[in-house]
Amino acid sequence: MWKRYNPNPAGRSVGDCSIRAIAKALNVDWKRAFSLIVSNAYQMADMPSSNSVWGSVLFQNGFKRSAIENNCPDCYTASDFAEDHPKGIYVLGFGNHVATIVDGVLYDSWDSSQEIPQYYWYKGED
Repeated sequence: MWKRYNPNPAGRSVGDCSIRAIAKALNVDWKRAFSLIVSNAYQMADMPSSNSVWGSVLFQNGFKRSAIENNCPDCYTASDFAEDHPKGIYVLGFGNHVATIVDGVLYDSWDSSQEIPQYYWYKGED
């Protein structure tokens, strides 16, 4: 299930998917998520949209990264992932996009439920 989520204070929804995803995953507002990511980007001398930069914010907050099985690389969607993970907080990496699942609900500014995730971040046991 997808639920519209856009905490961007200006209502923008392009280019800030990692900030929106971090905000949802860490239960902070958009500006706090932006600050965390930009701080790490500065320290790492990399762009805020870099997977390693926003991923480092999740890592610093107790998340672990895991790959998605390659059993069906073109058919396992974010919707499938959400159905398989009805409890917990997950941040899905799609390559050029990021979205968060909380308790089986996909939160994003647009319906990315049919996108194919490549990896995910999760908190705790999986």
